[in-house]
Amino acid sequence: MNENIFRIVAALVLFTGIGISGYFRRKADRDSGEAVSRKVDGSVIMNFIRIGGLVLWLSPLVYLINPAWMAWSKIGLPDSIRWLGVGIGILCAFGIYWLFSSIGSGITPTSATRKEHKLATNGIYKYIRHPLYTIGSSFIISFGMIADNWFIGMFGVLAFILMAIRTPKEEANLIEKFGDEYREYMKRTGRFLPKLF
Repeated sequence: MNENIFRIVAALVLFTGIGISGYFRRKADRDSGEAVSRKVDGSVIMNFIRIGGLVLWLSPLVYLINPAWMAWSKIGLPDSIRWLGVGIGILCAFGIYWLFSSIGSGITPTSATRKEHKLATNGIYKYIRHPLYTIGSSFIISFGMIADNWFIGMFGVLAFILMAIRTPKEEANLIEKFGDEYREYMKRTGRFLPKLF
């Protein structure tokens, strides 16, 4: 299949997800009227997140500009797997909309909570406590599948690992803010995937 078709589809999926995320994040900052401190997660973890985030977002852009620049990390996936990546990416874009519309102005760039934050237990948050980490990393992995690129897909895995490392601190902040309400919520929901039993 022509690489340009995958590039066009990859761009549509990527910019749809980024657009949804950007809209809801700006709206949350505007609605809450506060900027959340990025120092809460500590300098080491935030430096890893910043550097990783820069590479994570530059790699897909480099692929979209010229796939030959990323040829060193090409896998050689069959078109069927690349189209599966398209399907996963589209599902993730819907998931991004669902999670942001569920959490509303409670979204923050760190593990801190906003002053007027209300515990989100509706929408996707009825089933999963941290859907952004699951959907976001799956979104990046799907882009790696579409681009036929292990390096981009690897950043989806690394992003998930970094967010999973940060999760206990985030949950401690939520327990501090919401107390028993959050502890009960933890019993009903899965951390990254729905609780089956």
